[in-house]
Amino acid sequence: MPRKFLKSIQTSVPNTYVFTSSNSPFNVLHFFRCSISGLPKPAHKMAIKSNGFTKGHLPEELKKLLRSVASDWGDKIEDMEEALQVSRLTGAMTNEVYEIKWSSKGGAQARKVLVRMYGEGVEVFFNREDEIRTFECLSKHGHGPRLLGQFSDGRVEEFIHARTLSATDLRDPKTSALIASTLREFHNLDMPGPKTIVLWDRLRNWVSEAKRLCSASEVEEFWLDTLEEEIKLLQRELSKHSQLIGFCHNDLQYGNIMMDEHTSSITLIDYEYASYNPIAYDIANHFCEMTADYHSETPHILDYTSYPDLEERSNFVRAYLSSAGGNPSEEEVEQLVEEAEIYTLPNHLFWGLWGIISGHINKIDFDYFEYARQRFDQYWLRKPHLLPSPIVDPIVDHFCLMMNGS
Repeated sequence: MPRKFLKSIQTSVPNTYVFTSSNSPFNVLHFFRCSISGLPKPAHKMAIKSNGFTKGHLPEELKKLLRSVASDWGDKIEDMEEALQVSRLTGAMTNEVYEIKWSSKGGAQARKVLVRMYGEGVEVFFNREDEIRTFECLSKHGHGPRLLGQFSDGRVEEFIHARTLSATDLRDPKTSALIASTLREFHNLDMPGPKTIVLWDRLRNWVSEAKRLCSASEVEEFWLDTLEEEIKLLQRELSKHSQLIGFCHNDLQYGNIMMDEHTSSITLIDYEYASYNPIAYDIANHFCEMTADYHSETPHILDYTSYPDLEERSNFVRAYLSSAGGNPSEEEVEQLVEEAEIYTLPNHLFWGLWGIISGHINKIDFDYFEYARQRFDQYWLRKPHLLPSPIVDPIVDHFCLMMNGS
């Protein structure tokens, strides 16, 4: 692994209220760099493989649904084997996603739909019925694709004629500003149900599930027995002051962001993990995802040398706060940048636990356990800088000694 440089902040973080009011004053504290060499356990090259279907092996239920969708559009599919073109779309790690095409009546144009095959065991991560309700509600708000139909193992969605972003797109200043503006609009959505933070209960549920699935050696390797106390600590420290709550996407990797090449409009897709949370958590998630390239030869490897620097993070937050027509002060920008930085900690726990559970239940060819190791490594490395404590943490102390080869 390349040497990693972590830019960190020591800070306190502001109680909770719904995303409507302005931020309270925030202490600006110092930034610094720390470096480590390598990570335990070498990475392995991975190749994405398909566990789904081809056009010759479509589930009968899906065939019936596709014929119905085609009929609604004035098309008639006589021979599925001959008419359909099926392509697997890479980059998804919870579901398997396919593009299915056929010619319209008269052959004047190609019809496209997106078929999402639900991953096995993913109900541990989210409630599928809730996710579909969120999907439909967001569609009514003008966000994302329309739901065209459902079958037992998945659903058919409108195919958005836009380009999925790449890892490098996230670093383009203009694109980043557009994402920030769209994200604020998303956070302001008035979704049905209680507007309470989901993060902490979800983390606790995932710790329990990870411990249930893991062997004794895995529980020890990932220090799972310590995580309930870590979550309690994070919730206590991050809830001491006021913070903005909004409807968060919670999975802002580049593959879930699309851009219309003609209008440059941004669309956020895939809402499996969406819920009300602190907006700083969502922004932190996006910053963490800038270290990933899920279309490389080693899609599970995260490069923390590419974590956005202070200027890049500040520009994103400034665009976010300016998107409603305001002119945020530097103090407001600095405050939200700092809040986002400390919220990288629960992000690392969230996706570390996701990796462990996925490694046990998901058949998609991705090195989930190595991915989880990296997220937990980052948590233990950054915690003493983001949550400084006069009390020596034996786990952090042990981890730092291990990383320094002592």
